[in-house]
Amino acid sequence: MPERKRVLITGAAGFLGSHLCDRFIKEGFHVIGMDNLITGSLSNIEHLFKLEQFEFYHHDVSKFVFVPGELHYILHFASPASPIDYLKIPIQTLKVGSLGTHNLLGLARVKKARMLIASTSEVYGDPNVHPQNEDYWGNVNPIGPRGVYDEAKRFQEAITMAYHTYHDLETRIVRIFNTYGPRMRLDDGRALPAFMGQALRGQDITVFGDGSQTRSFCYVDDLVEGIYRLLFSDYVNPVNIGNPDEITIKEFAEEIIALTGTSQKIIYHPLPTDDPKQRRPDITRAQQILGWKPKVSRKEGLKITYDYFKNLPEFK
Repeated sequence: MPERKRVLITGAAGFLGSHLCDRFIKEGFHVIGMDNLITGSLSNIEHLFKLEQFEFYHHDVSKFVFVPGELHYILHFASPASPIDYLKIPIQTLKVGSLGTHNLLGLARVKKARMLIASTSEVYGDPNVHPQNEDYWGNVNPIGPRGVYDEAKRFQEAITMAYHTYHDLETRIVRIFNTYGPRMRLDDGRALPAFMGQALRGQDITVFGDGSQTRSFCYVDDLVEGIYRLLFSDYVNPVNIGNPDEITIKEFAEEIIALTGTSQKIIYHPLPTDDPKQRRPDITRAQQILGWKPKVSRKEGLKITYDYFKNLPEFK
């Protein structure tokens, strides 16, 4: 039997990282998970600890990273990803996007591994182009409260492309749009877990602004499939992965109320600084290069996610 290929997944105990661990285990890889648990939770990957093809390092990738033995692939998903987190820990957010990415690129170079970085639709900022395609350079406020995340990700893309260009390192860049599914944290501040948590607790639904801002929600299994295809493609420039089915936040709140069967009303709070007014991916590149498009409808994905949340201990 051939030896398993080895993949390092940083941010392994987070929402996306844990789903990626599951996928690569399923595909027959030896998975090395790494996380400093600043926003991740071991409960997301505890089902993997019994497997011999999984190992875990409790480590901050902003510090020197060492992994013994062969390494074929690195997926860098370590980073706070919600405003409530990166506004609370702005320096760590900047460091994991800069120092952490630099450390992992160095590791990839030594190991001759292919590295995929998790970038974000936030590199487009509050966009002047709609929908957003990969050739749009963005409209970002570098010194605003969201700048610590936006600019960390923009730097991450720049240094990754520099390593590809100057060191001939095999790299891939995925720009992730709003994603949801089981294992999201109810307290992470993003619309979907916030709305579902409020509905399950019998609280009114909090919408920022007038609710006319739009988002496009992609179910996690679809996202993981797109990332998997990108890693094994030959394409080095950024690729949007997300669901282009756009909805206003007010409409989304109404969908959550209908789904949960609750009778909360929607209350409105001021819109946070630099909050994007529109967010919808142009996925033409992913369709053409990866043969990828989302398959799970929002109705289907929300039902799965709601079933997960309502079975959490706090709601039983």
